[in-house]
Amino acid sequence: MKRGVCRLFLCILCILLLTGCNKTEETAMVNKQPEKVELVVWGAEEDTELMNQIIQSFEANYQGQADFQISFEVQGESQCKDALIGGLEEGADVFTFADDQLNALAAAGALDPIENADEIRSKNLSNAVEAASVGSNLYAYPLTADNGYFLYYNKQFITEEQARTLDGILDAASASGRLFTMDWSSAWYVYSFFGNTGLQVGLNDDGITNYCTWNQADGNPSGVEVAQAMLRIAGSSGFASRTDEEFLSGVRDGSVIAGVSGVWNAVAIEEVWGENAGAAKLPTYTCSDGQIQMASFSGCKLIGVNAYSEQPKWAAALAEWITNEENQRLRFEMRGQGPSNIAVADSAEIQASYAIAALLEQSEFSQLQRVGGKFWDPVTKFAGNMAAGNPSGQGLQEQLDEMVEGVSAR
Repeated sequence: MKRGVCRLFLCILCILLLTGCNKTEETAMVNKQPEKVELVVWGAEEDTELMNQIIQSFEANYQGQADFQISFEVQGESQCKDALIGGLEEGADVFTFADDQLNALAAAGALDPIENADEIRSKNLSNAVEAASVGSNLYAYPLTADNGYFLYYNKQFITEEQARTLDGILDAASASGRLFTMDWSSAWYVYSFFGNTGLQVGLNDDGITNYCTWNQADGNPSGVEVAQAMLRIAGSSGFASRTDEEFLSGVRDGSVIAGVSGVWNAVAIEEVWGENAGAAKLPTYTCSDGQIQMASFSGCKLIGVNAYSEQPKWAAALAEWITNEENQRLRFEMRGQGPSNIAVADSAEIQASYAIAALLEQSEFSQLQRVGGKFWDPVTKFAGNMAAGNPSGQGLQEQLDEMVEGVSAR
């Protein structure tokens, strides 16, 4: 009898203890605070409104899963690499950057390969995936596929047929007392004249220095023949070398009826030219008694996740959210930027964009920008001399040799 009473007492005690434990656990669950997640996002000043809207939608989507403290800070995309590498541990968790900085960021350990790479690849255009990759590894999330340039022209003065050749454009500009402009102070645009000639420029295997054959004397065309073509263009009364900002100012004051630029000016140009706003691939230009299709550098904007982020999982989730289909569509609507997402790129809205249609037409003659830092200044110096009509009279081959020596310097 005593044993039975003892056993009953022990059972009751166990039940009470278990009940108490369950209540304690339930109380702990109720009192548990969501994890605090602090993230900093870097992006262009022009993206401030868009990015803040995207951040808000991210926080709403994951509401209750964490206590988010996400802030957006302005950081120029072209200087992102230098700002980040200068202090990786203090840098942004998530950042927007131009694809030509990818190799350096990966080499510096600022980026880790993306875990769900196959999924990201399947949703984006192949050229954007290539731009976000080093070898077989995907290191960033594609954001746009529109960082290139093409021809804008005013259909009131230039016909579609004339827009196919630079000679036709310059004749129309001269006849109307107006201008075709292109920025020869930027080596980015000057690549147009060399890119489809067989003369080459690119990165060496070290990923830092360049090789360049733009001074080749026995090519068809030779480097000198390309330089001579540039001098003939510069000598036209219908041509002026102007920066992108000066091009847009000329559009607004009526002095410019055609120019080379990118999608970022599409809305402003359409506001001025209205139904006469035209866009097309770059024209051909006369060189060595033949026509050469003008080339272009292409590029993408990418979203990176700092390998030193204290919240890598949430940073990756935010990067993927910024670049998803819905937000790339929103980016096009608010900023007019061309998407890398396949579904958005194939949408009726994108296909109806006259500027993006021209960019896609030019893509057949474009090349990802993969050059080291010593490419820019020597090419700008050479092209500046051509734009000015070679005032020093220095031999073209000598100038080409000097340019190539600077571009290829170790």
